[in-house]
Amino acid sequence: YPGEQHMMTSPNQRPMEYRIRIRGHLDASWTDWFDELALTQQDDGTTELVGPLSDQSALYGLLARLRDLGATLLMVEQLGQLGH
Repeated sequence: YPGEQHMMTSPNQRPMEYRIRIRGHLDASWTDWFDELALTQQDDGTTELVGPLSDQSALYGLLARLRDLGATLLMVEQLGQLGH
């Protein structure tokens, strides 16, 4: 309805595993900055980050970190729900 704020919610939201690929090789020294995500430098000159994110807010926070680094985002893939 106009003027009212509505938010989408998911009452039993579980962490999801994601694969994110960026252009260029991100140095392994950044591992601590990306919490539980595994960083892998690919032969094609990209870096892949894989791991759990607690919710959409965590995903947007990670994407903001990558943006702040000047990284070019190539792919975001949701791999599935953890603990399911």
